[in-house]
Amino acid sequence: MQLLMKATWPMAQRSPQHIDGFARHHDRSMPNSLTETYSQPVSAHKLRTAARQLRYGRVIAYPTEAVYGLGCDPTNIDAVQSVLDIKGRPAEKGLILIGADFEQLLPYIDLEGIRDLPRVLDTWPGPVTWIIKARPDVPAWLRGAHDSVAVRVTAHPLAARLAKTFGKPLVSTSANPSGRPPARSALKTRRYFCREKIFIIPGSLGGELNTTAIFDAQTNARLR
Repeated sequence: MQLLMKATWPMAQRSPQHIDGFARHHDRSMPNSLTETYSQPVSAHKLRTAARQLRYGRVIAYPTEAVYGLGCDPTNIDAVQSVLDIKGRPAEKGLILIGADFEQLLPYIDLEGIRDLPRVLDTWPGPVTWIIKARPDVPAWLRGAHDSVAVRVTAHPLAARLAKTFGKPLVSTSANPSGRPPARSALKTRRYFCREKIFIIPGSLGGELNTTAIFDAQTNARLR
């Protein structure tokens, strides 16, 4: 698939207030500081710098629940194309988005495509990704060759703080060239992409031994 459009995708309108309230009802508290569960605290200045890099259209790398991820602004096609090029990932596969909370994901997903919304919300924040029908205005550079989009409310405090500081979800794909093992440290990420201009945020992983589980929200079937 060729990403020929050069555009910045406008954010969709939020879903009805009763959906927002339902999401808040199911929200789980996150640590206020990385030092509560992680050994390498990241300053607010570092996060603001990373968010600024995202707004400039740059690619960043950051720790997640299981591996380091490559991320960018999902509404910037040039930034998404950079992630695909750096990783060597086919555009047809689509990409995962991670958010700080459920509300950040609402502009991207069609709630009618969720068979059991409480079940989905009960897995978040957490290392579980759901494939959910995409809203009609979600661009192909995020969906790939699908009518759905992969989303997760991250349980990693640093990644959650980054998305909150940035103000929207992040593209999140494992930090490795396609076909190579995912990077599990900032050093490995740097070695993989030493020739690329990637802003790397060092930090501890979330302790998951395997990449996050993936479920289909229309069938509840586990895909990975």
